[in-house]
Amino acid sequence: MTVLLSDLEIIVREAGTIALTHFKNLQHLKITKKSPRDFVTEADIAVESYLKETLSRQYPQFGFWGEESGQSENQSSRWVVDPIDGTHSFSKGQYFWAVSVALEINAEIIIGAVYAPALNDYYCAEKDKGASKNGISISVSDEQQLANAMVATGFACIRSYLQDNNLQRFCRIAEHTTGQRRFGSAALDLCMVADGQVDAFWEQELNLYDIAAGALIAAEAGATVTDFKGNKGIFPKQILATNGGIFEQLLPLM
Repeated sequence: MTVLLSDLEIIVREAGTIALTHFKNLQHLKITKKSPRDFVTEADIAVESYLKETLSRQYPQFGFWGEESGQSENQSSRWVVDPIDGTHSFSKGQYFWAVSVALEINAEIIIGAVYAPALNDYYCAEKDKGASKNGISISVSDEQQLANAMVATGFACIRSYLQDNNLQRFCRIAEHTTGQRRFGSAALDLCMVADGQVDAFWEQELNLYDIAAGALIAAEAGATVTDFKGNKGIFPKQILATNGGIFEQLLPLM
């Protein structure tokens, strides 16, 4: 492996420190709207600029795809980066936002790191080598009954004004579970599946940089990661991650 997880952790944690500097001074945070329900902050730009410059310098063999700066020339092997997943939460002073960095080689995610600076939780995984949180191995929950499950979702589709949105699906599933959560960061939601804090997460109309790292971390912790029809893989437009135990009960409700 050309990338050491210890070296990547140093880089991602430094990116988190940059984000925290802005987070502690939100009254002066500069925000630019991309659309009425989507915006970018100067913190997003600063974090991505640091990651792009640092990763490109240390690993010139890989391309770069960031949410804010777009794609470089080399995209067959690339870093896939969301500088702050959960910008809305970040801008409101909430804690559920994260720096998300994944390495994709030949369309396969092989390394994922998700750092939540306000929580000081660092999740990472390498393909076929398991997942960890703050250096300790993690695994999905052992819940077997959907009726007892805690599930999480998000509503990026609402911001896109889509008629085929998540509202009916959310209501349908809520009737069959014991609790629902909406934390505001898909990257962190997936890590919480990996850590057993929630038993399942689903969302639609995301982008690869939202979920690449988190999906690998979840899968390496034992999660079943599919689309809404049960096809295994990482599908940004329809992602379902479960602990496996409630998968067959939840899938028909999707």
